[in-house]
Amino acid sequence: MPVLKRHDPSSLWRVPEPFQAIYSHGMEVPSGARLLMISGQVGIDPEGRAADAFIPQCQQAMANVEAMLVAAGMQTSDLVKVTYYLTRAADLADLTMVRQQRWASIRPPAVTTLVVSALARPEFLIEIEAMAATTDTYSGGD
Repeated sequence: MPVLKRHDPSSLWRVPEPFQAIYSHGMEVPSGARLLMISGQVGIDPEGRAADAFIPQCQQAMANVEAMLVAAGMQTSDLVKVTYYLTRAADLADLTMVRQQRWASIRPPAVTTLVVSALARPEFLIEIEAMAATTDTYSGGD
């Protein structure tokens, strides 16, 4: 079966070296792939608590996305599109650092990062929405 394909054409600006493992201009999903659309995940732990600081919220939001991937028999390398919503531009450098540590890949997803005035609750500092695709079959899940 065909595999997911990264697209970074030379006719577009070159992705800077520090971002090449966490950003692609585009990802192609072959016909017949299983798709998983993940609703926006915020930094809330299973008990409903959100940390006060950005990095712990970011780590928890990523863990929540990862839990959804596992439930579908997928992994972070199957991410094809990720949208990050932050409430403070000052947190962009920390987001990049956490992404490089946690989700770096030889085939990174297409990415959009937005700074917004607010999320659903005032204590939320980040929300992560994602799409994953795989050509692998899976019969388990929730």
